[in-house]
Amino acid sequence: MSAPKTLRNVFTVGAFTMLSRVLGLVREMLQSRLIGAGMEQAAFTLAFAIPNMARKLFGEGALTAAFVPVFKGEVESDSLERASQLARAVMTMVLLMLGAIVLLLMGGLETVVHFRDALGLKDTPRLLLTIRLVKTLLPYMIFICGAAFGMGVLNALGRFKASSFMPCLLNFFWIGILAWLALSGLIHKAYPDFLPGIFTDYRLDQRIHRVAMAILIAGAAQMAFMFWCMHKAGVSPRLSFSGWRDSKVVLVWKNLGIAALGAGAIQINYMLDQLLAQLANSWAAGVIGYAERLMDLPLGVIGVAFGTVLLPTFAGLFAKGDVDGAREALSSSVVSLMFVMLPAAAGLLVLAPEITAVIYQGGAFDAVATVRVSRALAVYAVGLGFFGFQKTMVPWFQAQNDMKTPLRVTVYTVVVNAGLNILAVWLLPVEWRHVGLALSTVLCAAIGCALLVAIARRRNGSLGLRKAFGMLGAPGPLLKMLGASILMGFAVAAAKPLVANGPALIALVVLIALGAVVYGVLSLLFMRGQVREFLRRSRR
Repeated sequence: MSAPKTLRNVFTVGAFTMLSRVLGLVREMLQSRLIGAGMEQAAFTLAFAIPNMARKLFGEGALTAAFVPVFKGEVESDSLERASQLARAVMTMVLLMLGAIVLLLMGGLETVVHFRDALGLKDTPRLLLTIRLVKTLLPYMIFICGAAFGMGVLNALGRFKASSFMPCLLNFFWIGILAWLALSGLIHKAYPDFLPGIFTDYRLDQRIHRVAMAILIAGAAQMAFMFWCMHKAGVSPRLSFSGWRDSKVVLVWKNLGIAALGAGAIQINYMLDQLLAQLANSWAAGVIGYAERLMDLPLGVIGVAFGTVLLPTFAGLFAKGDVDGAREALSSSVVSLMFVMLPAAAGLLVLAPEITAVIYQGGAFDAVATVRVSRALAVYAVGLGFFGFQKTMVPWFQAQNDMKTPLRVTVYTVVVNAGLNILAVWLLPVEWRHVGLALSTVLCAAIGCALLVAIARRRNGSLGLRKAFGMLGAPGPLLKMLGASILMGFAVAAAKPLVANGPALIALVVLIALGAVVYGVLSLLFMRGQVREFLRRSRR
């Protein structure tokens, strides 16, 4: 796949991902006002992390990384039927395994509830709510992993539209239930005696449980949609109990075992972060979750789009032995990625309080919560470029059927992250512990990027990145983008007092527009060639 085609596919994925992120933003604005940033949100964040962990292990995380290169190799050899047989065998095995895991976890939770007194667990509201939410969301593991598997198949076939639209379905259901809860409360307050069994002002724990139920229904819809799209693409998603010992299936599971260790280490680290956040204070997990979702807006739109497209792109190029083509795809992708990521990072850093207040503040989300979230968001903004760069480097190894290198790097950074997180909770003041957790994530992302580049250069030679960075005497496009982003940040920060007394939303829009204009002018002055090339490739 050529660099222009890669960039065009990135725009396709990015457009639908942007729709999903905008819907997610609407969702978060509603949830912050209806649920707040207290115990209920923290319990939900922890409960939802469990199916998300499974999604990373058996969905678009480890399984996709292990499956797509092998599946793509079959497709490149003009054997769609063999590729379809491979997909059906792997999908059947994964769904059966997930079903068994869900049954075991449900049984384990029932045992914990039944023997909670003997285990010394107190019936605190947070514990009971967390268990209730976990039980509700566990079956979502099966649905979202099935949907994510379908995404991997479609991406490998070059059908990015349907797979990138799929996450929007979750937001449709999520926004729908939040809108219903808000409408129900308003009707009940205005007309207390009108259909009280239907319209009522639900408690916070009741609201968040209904959100969890809507997510479960959305997962079933997502999986059904992806399976239908697979069928339309010529890969029937029916169950298959043959071919389980095929050499390609064995290779997928071998790679999956290694990739799952890496993804599992990340998820264990994430769960440890959640637990440490709970120890830091009762609100830290919810606050970090809100900050991460704001940071995920640019990262999800651009970084995830590049990561989604580059895995099948690299896999196809390496399958044909075109290492030079892979280098070109990597170098051009990094430059294009940072053209957006660096100014986005500067904007989030400077405008963290304003963005948080406009999007979240109101209802159950007060000014104190805004300060807490904006502090974490500012730290995450510093690491935005590292997070995005990681999403371009990891597929480089996965496409070569090398799952061990990302695993080693992941384990190393996880250990470092865990140590830094413990120090943050132990040493920092209460109001700053969650900021320390965010900073630890950023530092480990930077370390991971450096290790991945060093290992890739030792194995594959030059990656074509030195020219992108350039030298101090002759700065390359990346250094120019960094300089333009810093100048843009200073300009926006200087303009903040001028609009401080106006309506918050209008002030934010003005500041964002100012930043876009400043960055655009600086780009045309100092990076005209890169801008012209970027636009040319996006049109081809």
